[in-house]
Amino acid sequence: MKKSLLYTRTGDAGTTSLIGGQRIAKNSPRVSAYGSVDELNAMIGLVQAHCADMDNFVTSTLLTINNTLFNIGAYLATPSDDVTIASPAKDEESPSPIAPELLSELEHQIDLLDSSVPQLRQFVLPGGSIGAAHAHVARTVCRRAERDILTLADTGAYVHPAVLTYINRLSDYLFILARYINHFNGHPEITWKQ
Repeated sequence: MKKSLLYTRTGDAGTTSLIGGQRIAKNSPRVSAYGSVDELNAMIGLVQAHCADMDNFVTSTLLTINNTLFNIGAYLATPSDDVTIASPAKDEESPSPIAPELLSELEHQIDLLDSSVPQLRQFVLPGGSIGAAHAHVARTVCRRAERDILTLADTGAYVHPAVLTYINRLSDYLFILARYINHFNGHPEITWKQ
C-alpha cells in the first residue's frame, strides 16, 4: 500500500519546514505569524460563505483578500536574508509583498461600505447577524495576526512595512464589513450600553 501524501511524519517532533527547507519549531514567532495569517484567511473564507448572496463587489473583495493573505503567509514563511535591521534604506531595497493597488482598493472598499451604512454614533458590540458576527471574529483574528507579525519583527526578522499596513487596514475593512452585513440583512446593530 502506498503511503498517503497527506502526511509526511516530518513534523511529528514539533518542527516544520519554511520555504527553502529550513526547519524550525512550530511554536516559533515566524510560524505563529504565518499561522495567524492562515487562520485569518480561513475566517475570511467563512465570512465569504455568509456573503454569497450579497453584492458581487463584497465577494470579489473577499476573494482578493484571500489571495493577498495567502501571499502574505508565503512571505512570512520565507526566512529573510538575516538582515535584521529595518530601515528606510532596507524598505526601499526590498520589493513590497503587497502591490500598492491592493491597499488602495481595500481603502476604496472601506469608503464604499462606510458610505452605505448609517453614521456610527455609539460603540458597536460584536454580533448581529451570523455573517456580521463572523466578520467581527475575523477582525479580532486579524488583530492577533498583526500582533504576531510585530512579535516576529521584534525578534529581529525583517518584515516589510507594507505587510503591517495591509493587515492594519484589513481589520478596519472587517469592522465596516460587519456593519454592512447587518445593514444589508436589515439586522439592527447591537450597541454598547454603559
